[in-house]
Amino acid sequence: MADPTSTDQEATAEAEGAEQTVPVELLTLSEGLPPVIDTPEALAAYCTLLAAGSGPVAIDAERASGYRYSNRAYLIQVKREGAGIALIDPIAFDDLTPLSEAIGNAEWILHAATQDLPCLSDVGLRPVALFDTELAGRLLNYPRVGLATLVEVLLDRQLLKEHSAVDWSTRPLPEPWLEYAALDVEVLVELRNILAAQLEETGKADWARQEFDHLRGFTPTVRVDAWRRTSGLHKVRGRRTLGAVRSLWETRDRIAQERDVTPGRLIPDSALVAAATAMPTSRGALMSTPGFHGRGASRHSADWLTAIREAAEMSEDDLPTRVSHGDGPPAPRAWADKDPVAARRLELARGGVSATAEELEVPLENLLTPDLLRRVMWTPPRTREPVELLEAVIDQLRGLGARSWQVGLTASTLTRAILDADADDERRQSRLRSSVAESEGEPDGSEVADSEPEGDSDGS
Repeated sequence: MADPTSTDQEATAEAEGAEQTVPVELLTLSEGLPPVIDTPEALAAYCTLLAAGSGPVAIDAERASGYRYSNRAYLIQVKREGAGIALIDPIAFDDLTPLSEAIGNAEWILHAATQDLPCLSDVGLRPVALFDTELAGRLLNYPRVGLATLVEVLLDRQLLKEHSAVDWSTRPLPEPWLEYAALDVEVLVELRNILAAQLEETGKADWARQEFDHLRGFTPTVRVDAWRRTSGLHKVRGRRTLGAVRSLWETRDRIAQERDVTPGRLIPDSALVAAATAMPTSRGALMSTPGFHGRGASRHSADWLTAIREAAEMSEDDLPTRVSHGDGPPAPRAWADKDPVAARRLELARGGVSATAEELEVPLENLLTPDLLRRVMWTPPRTREPVELLEAVIDQLRGLGARSWQVGLTASTLTRAILDADADDERRQSRLRSSVAESEGEPDGSEVADSEPEGDSDGS
């Protein structure tokens, strides 16, 4: 006969195991999939509902990254209480002024706002106020802040991301893709409310408000010498070869922009490096170079050869140098050789800011960006009077774009790093002077004792 106690224990264990393996509920659309809005009449009808709705507006955009050169939006998703979800095809409209007017002064909710704000601005959509759920998650020190992760952690729902890398310039858009896009705004309002409450509870709400306000003016950084980001460039030797990479990269970028296709779909970065190294002069030699295959390589073979020839004929003065001479400080690994005191400043500042970030439970890069920290430590204010230096550091941080909450939490640390690095250098210099003086023969105590006259043998 079976032991009933054992049976009960086994049943309990099975039940607990079942609870552990039960999948998180899959997120679905509460009101079904709406049709795509691609006519002025349909847009006007939704805008009427949107303007009459209440609360913030959840917004998302889908671009064709990896397929198109442009950063334009190929689908815009909107949701507001009382209006439901709208899937808007921005390609069908000259502008989206009616949508902007319907939103009015309502708060936008976006996830990873810097990704979508530029393409939304291109169609005339600019927020008066916003809440970024990804940035809120970062300030709250969540280890992973992807939308699907936050939805699962905070809402106990599973948001599938199987269509995140599709070509959104495709027309017509398949229904599964549209459902995926609609789900991105389905629970943004609910997610925003939970994160906002947590920001208040942790005393970080004002930090977030400052960050969100700063985001409203976001514009993408224009990269200087973007060709230097070519994958595999570190393998290139010689300025002539560097010049060929640059010439090929610029040619590829021009063609990609004209055809509105991602540059890597013409020829990969590895092909640029291979051709710059081999410097082929004929079509046959070019097409036998690794990476030169497919229509992009073949159709524009004359352009690639012209780019190589121009690099081969370029004067030495016009060839690029190995290191870019930008307006920022050098790479940190070079500081010890270029300016040991600055290297010490950076070391001390990093340590201090890291300790503050850990104490406040906020990512270091959100407390103060590495670039901003390096700029202040490389060229700090001249004064070393403590109060004046602190005020100057505050002004410098503000001038570089730091928000008030960041300045308040880091300015004293940076000021102390500057002063301590100078003090360390002064001690080092003092030790060096003492060492030099000793090596030049200044008497020490033993030499003085040896030079004293010996007493008489009788002790008198």
